Amino acid sequence: MNDRTFPRRTAALATITILSFVLAAETLAARTVFDGLDLSADDRLLFVARTGGDGSTRQSALFSASAASGALVQMTAFPERIDLLEGGRTLQIRNPFGALRVSVAGGLPSAVPGYPSFVKGAVVQGGRVEDASASPDGKWMLYVDPVSPAYGALSLIDTATGARTIVSDGVERPGRSFPASWSPDSRVFVYSREGKLYFRAVDSPLTPLIDERYRVIGEGRASSVRWGSSGDFFYLKGSTVYRVRVTELFARALYADFLEIGNVAGKIPLEFDPNFDAFWVAPDGASIILSKGGRNLFYYPLGVDDYGADSLGSFDAASLPYLMLPRSCSDVTLLWSPSGIVTVLATFPANDESKVKAYRLSTASESGSFGVLGFTLAENPRGAAAVLSPDGTRALVWGATGAAVYDYVNWKILSDLGSRNTQQALWIGNEDFIVADASTIERRSLSGRRSLICLSSSESHAFDEDGIRLLAKSNGVWFSTDGKKPWSEAADAKPRSASSFSPGYRAYLEAQNAGPYENIPMLRNVKGVGTSSLIVNGAVAYETVPSAGRDEAASPVFSHGRRYGRREVAIAFDLIDDAEGLPGILESLRRFGIRATFFLNGEFIRRHPAAAKEIEDSGHEAASLFFAPIDLTDARYRIDADFIKRGLARNEDEYFNATGGELSLLWHAPYYTASREIAAAAAEVGYATIGRDIDPLDWITRADARRSPGAYKSASRMVDDIFAAKAPGSIIPIRLGIPPSGRDDYLFNRLEVLVDALVRAGYEPVTVSTLMEHAR
Repeated sequence: MNDRTFPRRTAALATITILSFVLAAETLAARTVFDGLDLSADDRLLFVARTGGDGSTRQSALFSASAASGALVQMTAFPERIDLLEGGRTLQIRNPFGALRVSVAGGLPSAVPGYPSFVKGAVVQGGRVEDASASPDGKWMLYVDPVSPAYGALSLIDTATGARTIVSDGVERPGRSFPASWSPDSRVFVYSREGKLYFRAVDSPLTPLIDERYRVIGEGRASSVRWGSSGDFFYLKGSTVYRVRVTELFARALYADFLEIGNVAGKIPLEFDPNFDAFWVAPDGASIILSKGGRNLFYYPLGVDDYGADSLGSFDAASLPYLMLPRSCSDVTLLWSPSGIVTVLATFPANDESKVKAYRLSTASESGSFGVLGFTLAENPRGAAAVLSPDGTRALVWGATGAAVYDYVNWKILSDLGSRNTQQALWIGNEDFIVADASTIERRSLSGRRSLICLSSSESHAFDEDGIRLLAKSNGVWFSTDGKKPWSEAADAKPRSASSFSPGYRAYLEAQNAGPYENIPMLRNVKGVGTSSLIVNGAVAYETVPSAGRDEAASPVFSHGRRYGRREVAIAFDLIDDAEGLPGILESLRRFGIRATFFLNGEFIRRHPAAAKEIEDSGHEAASLFFAPIDLTDARYRIDADFIKRGLARNEDEYFNATGGELSLLWHAPYYTASREIAAAAAEVGYATIGRDIDPLDWITRADARRSPGAYKSASRMVDDIFAAKAPGSIIPIRLGIPPSGRDDYLFNRLEVLVDALVRAGYEPVTVSTLMEHAR
């Protein structure tokens, strides 16, 4: 048993608490900040907005405003998400300031009509960039209008007029993927709602007349559908792959209650779970690759019957390729060329950064038999993101260390595009492509040509001495525009000193005590009367938190923090015996900049020592969930003070042996069942017993639902209920792993939606120890 002294452990806890304050300060800085005010003689105002860090990339945008009318124009656009539309003529950019479009030939960004954008009065988004899906022809956008933290109305936006049509209510707000996808010809989209898939055509006059009940595809989620190159889609349900012809959708949907909607394209020997699985279809539609749980990749031919002894024909079932990735894999990108070459880019954690490995497979074979062939490890790529050229002969690969064009067949770099952190890249054709980083968005070609599409951000800005041109410095180079024409290099730039005065106005920043903005730009009319804000909806406030209150009496179980003074909650993850969901959770927390508390049971540590080590290395707070998943109130067990002390000490040793680190002096009993006697025993060896003030009921399984139907809730319903029940100081427990009888969906897969809601309401997720420190 472990006999380490408790004073040293207490000092370690204090160190952890100090670290949590540092991280908290970074999170609080995520409020949007305005600065760089510069007012011209003709009453034009330049200013910068800085945001991000709470789910989106830290970024800034340069704006121009008319002091007289207050009209805003966005001058730069950070490429957090980009889409190529209208046959490669238009680039769509999405970031916290909204959705913007710019000509690939070069131009200034303009807001998409009908989509929430800052220049049109929307509040700068906190949390992640709100997801959306544009039709390939650029005429339409799908967007989930929020009606609650977890749900919204799926809306179809006409990007020419801004007109909106509500497609369906009660659609889950986007988590890790958008709940709808477009056909390649932009005529039809498929969407998911409450565990079912539906379709809608945008070019049929009959569509508004056909009730959603008659547009059902079947059970599933957005991950259950993949569009083929011919315009049909593949639908995976259970172990059967269906090929659905769009031209037959309306007719087949009428019989969806008793007939599957498509033709059987093939079978897989495993059940497809849309919560964790994914699949990709070969360009010729003859085979698929199934990702089971995000880490086990299987290749299967389609078009064969799996029943008879000779049903696979020339395919030897024992030799079908398979790739097993470590469970720590947090993301998989798959490329599949028309020539049959598959490349898998797998992302793994590596302390504060990520490392990427590439695996290759050739599915082309004259005999149709793979023999001993399978996935092989290839040279590590330049990044985790990649896209194939239309003809499949080249690949753009990018990431934090830069970008490169690869010869896809030989997996060799054809052209090194530089070492700047690349945000996004896209092919325009087989020779031209777009590379977007934090400074510029450029059109490039394999021959070396390059031209500026738009500035991503500016290091500094000014008006030129001529009083006409607007200047912005990006990556050390000055660019200019008259506010209408595209940015161009300005070797003759003569930046004027910034001024907050003009003959008609005075500009200044006014601090905001609450809400999404740290400050807001103000304009005072010095010739007339009145002061106005440039920011529409700038007064949007966070939830009200009492500034003072009465502290509750001391309790042996810490179930929540202080109910006043701070808008903060703790998200606590319980790891009992299964690591399912952990890689995605760690990646989400990293993206949001959140340090959380993980309660580890000894059974989990023994089964998954590497996972425990990853939690330790990630810098999160690791606490004890006892040495075994025992109900400490169960009368069958003899539970006394010595048993509690020894169980806690044993779990300390298990964790130390697996990670080389120490558990914090926090614990909660399995199933949160702890009496005063149990808490007192833990306190004797220095442990604080933790409770909860919110029970999401995410531990209730399908089997439990059959016994108590009313207690079972969907993961999105849990998010809404958690948000409604939360209060300052709340402890929100989330169970990781798959319980024995499973669920239809899992709360941990909706973590980003929950955190988004909390952040946008002004709440800061902190560790449990931070709540305790602030409650003293």
